[in-house]
Parts: sequence; structure tokens; C-alpha cells
Amino acid sequence: MMMRRWQLAHGRHIDLGGKAVVMGILNVTPDSFSDGGQFDAPDIAMEQARRMMREGAAIIDVGGESTRPGGEPVSAAQEQDRVLPVIEALSRSGETLISVDTYREETARLAVAAGAHIVNDVWGLQREPGIARVAAETGAGLVIMHTGRGREILPDVIEDQFFFLKKSVEIARAAGVADDRIMLDPGFGFAKETAEKNLDLMARFEEMHALGFPLGVGTSRKRFIGTVTGREAADRAAGTAATSVILRLKGADLFRVHDVATNADALAIADAMLARQTAEREFP
Repeated sequence: MMMRRWQLAHGRHIDLGGKAVVMGILNVTPDSFSDGGQFDAPDIAMEQARRMMREGAAIIDVGGESTRPGGEPVSAAQEQDRVLPVIEALSRSGETLISVDTYREETARLAVAAGAHIVNDVWGLQREPGIARVAAETGAGLVIMHTGRGREILPDVIEDQFFFLKKSVEIARAAGVADDRIMLDPGFGFAKETAEKNLDLMARFEEMHALGFPLGVGTSRKRFIGTVTGREAADRAAGTAATSVILRLKGADLFRVHDVATNADALAIADAMLARQTAEREFP
């Protein structure tokens, strides 16, 4: 694994490579695909955040608009009313790194001011490019996700990744975002219309390293896991953990998950094995 330092807002950073980083998903929404309405009150959201931290999450990713297919869009004001109180409470506690899951420039700016360290944009800066300016001005870590929504997709799954993400990186750099603040996410489930497309992306994941940035993944409870296992969304923790291990062995750095304990344990085994492989190479 390549050792890198990911620089974040408010003078924070994460060292990547040695161990997998788990990002716990905290949807403060009424309609997310597997946990909608469970954590949309600030006090309940804080309880869930602390539970995920105890289970091994290094980052809590707070989202205020469902990104599921067919999800109802909300206004910027609604999104901010949902996420900002939770981010402020998490920041006051000082217990964790905080990410905001948004594609809106205004929400991102307010979230970082409220204490968020990372901006996670599921539209890869290509819906509101100004979000890159927020990252540049605040020093926030920036997760740039690939999506095929709203455009024509190239038939080769990796070629389409490169086509989209290279444009996103250009937007980030033009706005002044330093490379050491960027992480890329291939966007499992986002307009990868079949299980086979997602499995192909997993099988060829090593090719993503040619882009030259750390890689985060979000397979958690996704539909393709249900297609393979026959499980409903809430029962896909084991299937998700299997994808996490596979992708860790292929070089992924960060794992955005609902079921933190299951995935943290699975990733700990993967990391232990990788450490032994490294030791054997260095001291045969």
C-alpha cells in the first residue's frame, strides 16, 4: 500500500496506506434507501455517530439529501437545516473527523465553517463546480465521486471512470485545490446499471491507481450486493464486508459504510494479512 497523508480542514490530516480508514454513514434524511428516518433527529443522530465511533469509524459522513435512485431532491435550506446542527454538535464534542455529503457550494461552505473537515461530492464537482473553490479556500479534504447520472456513459467501465474523473480533477486544480487534499471515489452503484458493471469495476479496481490519487469506496448495502446475495438492504452487512476486503486488497484506502463494526473487523483482518505480506518481503 502506498503511504500518503491526506490533508483536511482545520489543520487535521489522515495518514493513508497503513490501515484502512472507515467512514461511518450518518444520513439525517427521511428517505435514504436503507436507513431513511432512523437518525433524522439531532440527538438520535449524535447517538448513532458515537456508536459508529466506538465500532471503529474514524470519520462520520453527514448527509442531508438522499442520493438513492429516484430520491426526492430537497432545497439547500432543507439540507442545511438537517446537517448543520449535527455537524456543529460533532465539532463541539471534538471526538471525530467530520465529512459533509453534499454537492452544493453553499452547504459545503457552511458545513466546513461549522466544523466539517471533508467535503464529499457525489457529483464529482460537475454539478456545482464552485464546491471546488470552497475546498481550496477552506483547506477541506475533498472526495470526488464518479457518477454516470445525467450523461452518456462510455461502454468500458474504467474508460468512463477516467473520462469523468480527469475532468473533475481539472476542475479541482483550476480552483486551487492541492493534490494532497483530493481523494477519488469510483461511485459504486451510481448509474452502474447492472450488478455486472459493479462487479467489473471491482475486478479491475487496480487500474484506478493510474489516476494517482488515494481511493475511497462506498459499496455499503448497494443493490448489486443484493442481486448477488438475495438480501434486502438492511441485511447486506456481510456482503458489504466482502466487497470491502476485496477492495482493500486491491488498494482502496477509505470505506464509507453503514455497518461499521462488521466492516471494521473484516478490514482489520485484511490489514493484518497485508502487514504480514510486507514483513515477509522485507525480511524473508
